[in-house]
Parts: sequence; structure tokens; C-alpha cells
Amino acid sequence: MDDITLTADLERFAAEAVAAGRYRDMSAVVQAGLSLLKQTEAEVADFVASLDEARAEGERDGFLSAAQVESRVHAAIAKVAARRG
Repeated sequence: MDDITLTADLERFAAEAVAAGRYRDMSAVVQAGLSLLKQTEAEVADFVASLDEARAEGERDGFLSAAQVESRVHAAIAKVAARRG
């Protein structure tokens, strides 16, 4: 792997993390950061996919208007309130 260059702030942060014993060395700090980045990008991709699926479902089954959504929410709240007595 090529040498990496960090900003002074990130280099200081990483060095402090190693000095505090949270990581064994700078390589472990970079690996942890890349693992988090990979996880975040996977979560974003999953979220975008779910939006695409919702859009496709709406186009297939039809969309609700804001008034219809509001009506359904109020009905659900009323149903729960009625069960509570």
C-alpha cells in the first residue's frame, strides 16, 4: 500500500489513539477508519435501494396523498386509544 498522508489534525488524533492504547499502531487506526467507511457506504447503499423499492412500489400500487396519509395516521391513533379504554 502506498504511504498515506493525513491532515495534521487527523495525524494527531490517530497518534493519540495509539498512545492511549486504543489501537496497536497507525495501521490499525487506518483499518478501523476504512472499516467504518465501508460500513457507512453499505448502509447508504441499502437505504438508497430501499428508497428505489418504495418508489417502484408506489408507482406500481399508487401513491397516497398527504390527506390520505393523515387520515390513516389519525385512524391508527384512534384505534390504539380505543383499545386503551
